This record gives sequence, C-alpha cells and structure tokens, in this order.
Amino acid sequence: MLISKYSNPDFDPYQGESLGEPDDGPWIAPTATGPLAARVSIPGSKSLTNRELVLSALADGPSVLRRPLHSRDSALMVEALRALGAQIDEGEPGPFGPDLQVTPGELEGGASVDCGLAGTVMRFIPPVAALALGPVAFDGDESARRRPMRTTIDSLRTLGVEVNDDGRGALPFSLYGTGSVEGGELEIDASASSQFVSGLLLAAPRFSRGLHLRHRGEHLPSMPHIEMTIETLRQRGVRVDSPAEGEWIVAPGSIAARDVAIEPDLSNAAPFLAAALVAGGTVTVEGWPATTTQVGAHLARLLPRFGASVTSAEGALTVDGGAGVIGGIRLPGVDLDLSEGGELAPAIVALAALAEGPSRITGIGHLRGHETDRLAALAAEITALGGSVTELADGLAIEPRPLHGGLWHCYEDHRMATAGAIIGLAVEGVEVEDITVTSKTLPQFAELWTGALLGRTRPAVDPLGLM
Repeated sequence: MLISKYSNPDFDPYQGESLGEPDDGPWIAPTATGPLAARVSIPGSKSLTNRELVLSALADGPSVLRRPLHSRDSALMVEALRALGAQIDEGEPGPFGPDLQVTPGELEGGASVDCGLAGTVMRFIPPVAALALGPVAFDGDESARRRPMRTTIDSLRTLGVEVNDDGRGALPFSLYGTGSVEGGELEIDASASSQFVSGLLLAAPRFSRGLHLRHRGEHLPSMPHIEMTIETLRQRGVRVDSPAEGEWIVAPGSIAARDVAIEPDLSNAAPFLAAALVAGGTVTVEGWPATTTQVGAHLARLLPRFGASVTSAEGALTVDGGAGVIGGIRLPGVDLDLSEGGELAPAIVALAALAEGPSRITGIGHLRGHETDRLAALAAEITALGGSVTELADGLAIEPRPLHGGLWHCYEDHRMATAGAIIGLAVEGVEVEDITVTSKTLPQFAELWTGALLGRTRPAVDPLGLM
C-alpha cells in the first residue's frame, strides 16, 4: 500500500508544465506502508520511438509507429522533423496516446530546431539537417547548452558541412545544408555519449557514399544503444557491418518504410521494479519483450544482486522483493559496472542508498554529461538526506547511513526525480522538487506511481485525454 500526501496529475506531457493552477510546490513522495501487488503498463520506449521517427522521416514511403511514446522528448523530435519537411499525423488512439503516421517529404532548411533537453534531438537531427537545403539553427533549454556536442559539430565539419558554433562545441549552433552529404571515412571520439555514433549511423544510408565510422576514444559508453540503432536500420533493409569493435560500415541506399510496434520503455520500468525491493511484495511490468536491445533488460540480472527474485512469463516481468526494506529486509551492498546501462544508475544508486552494506557503482563517468551531472547530483541529494556518497573517477561509492526526509532537487532531470521517489518509499517526508520533469520521457509517472502501484493498470487521470 502507498500513502500519497500530494499529487499533481494535471500537467501537459509535452511541456512538463501544469495545465491548471501554477505549480504549488514539491511533490511529497508516497511512503510505502505494506507490500505491493502491482501490475504496471509502461508507455513506449523513448529510445526506440525517436530512432524510428528519424528513420521514418528518411524512408522511401510512409511508416506507422504503433504505441509510440508521447512525451516532451518525442514531441520535440516530431516538431524537429516536421520543421525539416516530414509530415507526421496522429493515427489510431491507444492507452498512452495515438499511433503516429510519418510521411517523408523533401528535406528543407530555413528552420529552427528546439532541442529542449533531449540528447536524441540535439545529436540525431543535425546529420539529418545536413541533408536538407538551406540553414538550420539549433538551440535548447539552458541546461542543454552544457551538454557535450563538439563531437557532432566536428564530425559534420569533417564531412564537409558548414557549421557555425562560435567555437563553443555546444548549443546554440547552426549549419547550412547543401541537400546532400558525401559521407565516406570518418573518425570520432564518442567517449561522452553513444548518441554521437547513433546520430551519424541513422542518417548514413542517405549519404552518397554511406559511412565508414570509427571510434578512436578509449571508452565507448552504452553499447546497447548503438546495437539498438543498428537493429532498427537492419529492420528497414539497410546494410550495416561492424568489422571490429568501435567500427561500423553503413552502405548507401534507401530506408524502407515500416509499420512498427514500439516496445515499452524498460528503463522507465526501473523505478517501478525497484519499488518491490523497497516496499516488498511484487511488481509486474506488462509487455516485457522476450528479446530486446533496450538496456532496461539488464534489470532482470541487476535486481537479483539486491536480493530480488525475478521471473518472466506470458510477456511480463515480475520482481518479488520479499518483505522489502520497510518489512525488515536488509539489502546487500553491490559492486556493479554499469558502463552498458548507465541510464539505470539513478535507480540502482537509490537502492544502494537503502542497503545495509557499502556499494560501488562504476562505469558511469559519462553521466556527468547527461541532463545534469548525475554523479554530483546523486551524491549531493543522498548526502543531504543523511547518506554518504563519494564521487569516483567513473562512478559513485555509497556508504550505508540512516536517511531522513527533506527536499530532493531534480536538476531538470527526469531520472533524478524518479530516484527520489524510490527513496521516498522507505523514507517519510522526501519532497521531490519538481515531479513534472518526468514529462521528458514518462509524463504519466506520478499517476502510475500513486495509482498503478495501488493496483490500477493505467493512470488515474489520463494526461493525453484519450481514455
């Protein structure tokens, strides 16, 4: 059972702002009072939705995306592709929003792209815009201007695209497309984000010579996201080879139109599955794919490290947390390398903060360049609640200490908000500064957290107005 002292369901999933009264303060995280028996439906994967949107806009005919994510990140991607000439219309309604029908158009410049805080938009759209004819300007939220972009900017220049960033290596910048990109050989350092690789690979079939891309840095984070990009390309008939680690060859050619069903976002399932370990009982996520390239699939092997029992049956994944933290279970400390699943780190670190033994979460140094510096943010917020977290060169060391309530800052970061919600299950009085930041990838989070964990399978209030 959950007790919720406050919730604010009436916000626009596309803007993360209230649709009614102005924001009236922090969201007091619900505290668990007993074991869960929850079944949760999670909206579509952001990573898959935005990759399929890009490929649909570059395809040789109309595509349909079924059960896509409708969130701020996906809305920004839709608007960016529309600005460049794609036609994107709403189709059949679904439980979390309508299908999307994408009809490619001639790529045109003379556009401005609002990246918001979406890494996929700021890193996937510039190579697409380079194929348009005319100028395209890019900017985003203030926080987005601190995210690394130099690799994208430098790679486009190497490919012969005119880019003006006044030497910042970051937003805002503009480019001037000539209607085509020759492609060919390219070396980059993608140590800061796998999205630099994915953005180039997605547009590469439309380059005159395709692309032979090599990563020259020592570290390449989030390889599963690159594997996801390669799989989506192959499913559309594009030839992609990887002759060596950190090397990819994309053949030039057409991108097939496709009718594709988007998988649930398994990374967004992380806080819900983690809740079983904190509150006790079981949480089942419906629609869990048997095979997937999503990094969220790693939860099935990560959560047992904390003592969970994980089972998969009939297209669903269930986590049993026994009595849970609030029932007296003492979670063991863990030593984990999350270099392939860094976006799961906030949820894992939140569990580690509630464990009885020390933990080390490594392989996540690149998270300093995400929506915020997640390592510094997690360390600061857990420490402010009485915990002890030390930053490492590529991760965090967490020492067990009793936690108390207090204000949990979000830093405009959706995964920081959900990490605070996890801790709040066991620690009374945790106030999440701005729960609406979850609109970036999961606008229904507050409703699912306070509703689905009570036994409902969809939001108590439908923020898309489709129920």
